[in-house]
Amino acid sequence: MSKKKLDPDKFVLSELKPEEQLKYEIAEELGLFDKVMKDGWKSLSAKETGRIGGLMTKRKKQMGKGDLNKS
Repeated sequence: MSKKKLDPDKFVLSELKPEEQLKYEIAEELGLFDKVMKDGWKSLSAKETGRIGGLMTKRKKQMGKGDLNKS
């Protein structure tokens, strides 16, 4: 996870790695995107983080890819 603050004006989802893109997309679907952009990933509760991780795993399986890091 990144420790630097995110600048919403310079944030470009398409420039991220596929796994990072998925994480941000799920955060947005769960209504957590604004919280992440404002305060970073560390501001999420364990429950919120676990929900994102669980949905990421589910999507990876559905996509037939075990690892989104491979390009």
